[in-house]
Amino acid sequence: MSARYPRLLAVLPVVAALLLAGCAGPDPDQATAPSTPPSGGHAVNTSPDQQRIRAPKDDALAAEVPAAVRARGTLVVGLDGKGTPPLTFHADDDRTIIGIEPDIAQLVADTLGLRLDVQPTSWENLFLAVESGQYDTGFSNITVTEERKDKYDFATYRVDTVAFEAAKNSPIQHVAQPSDLAGRTVAVSAGTNQEQILLRWDAKNKAAGLAPMKIQYYQSVGDYYLALQSGRIDLYLGPYPGSAYHVAVKGETKIVGQISGGGDITADIAAMTKKDSGLVKPLNDALNAVIKNGAYAQVLQRWNLSNEAVPTSQINPPGLPRT
Repeated sequence: MSARYPRLLAVLPVVAALLLAGCAGPDPDQATAPSTPPSGGHAVNTSPDQQRIRAPKDDALAAEVPAAVRARGTLVVGLDGKGTPPLTFHADDDRTIIGIEPDIAQLVADTLGLRLDVQPTSWENLFLAVESGQYDTGFSNITVTEERKDKYDFATYRVDTVAFEAAKNSPIQHVAQPSDLAGRTVAVSAGTNQEQILLRWDAKNKAAGLAPMKIQYYQSVGDYYLALQSGRIDLYLGPYPGSAYHVAVKGETKIVGQISGGGDITADIAAMTKKDSGLVKPLNDALNAVIKNGAYAQVLQRWNLSNEAVPTSQINPPGLPRT
């Protein structure tokens, strides 16, 4: 998920932390978003009736689609079925798949004249299913890496960013560099790219003679938020989309800093397809079409992720380095 970087990320906003257990708490964002949000938050449509933003068919781009996919008439899109707002999760009926990933996939399918067929699955199976051709593509907060480019082609559609989240009443206002975390207690999910960023920053602080940070691990995202509210931790570092959604619907925390999901390296989120399948160019062209006509910007704004917008979709840009 958000990037999970081989993966150390993804990317996803809610990667389970597995080292030290805190008191168990549920994911607070899996509950229905309130129609009347708490102070500081805003309502989000989590009903089955999403009234999705749609895009017109582009006949020239539709003609680029491989013949077998055109004949079938559907774009089969794999999504991580774990459920991570606002990326991909279930609506209030606990059945309808909603989120920014299916919304962007819908724009692409519309542009290519195809019916969208979303297939929730496990993170591991997503890659196997795309590689085998069972799914045409994956839209699932997948970060481009050099290792993944051996087997897959990518068309980018978001910047991969991670965020520092603090309690709303925290005196911490801004985090931009390692020294800002000296002596702080920071929570992060184990085995993620975010953890690697923290470890590198902590090493820099120690080398500079600054106070080390205390890194904490919990069992679930709910535990991180309980720890923030109780003051047991100063900050939580996680994928930006999940933090932005939590801030928007709960109004209990604030984002005090954000950096690339690759740390010092730019990282990109992309649609993934089997290498040399003939689909990456149509996907790329469709993404650029919806960027140009404004539908893409509307979708990002809807999910409070406008800051992750890309000016153009790229095919197979430099990815995070091999480990």
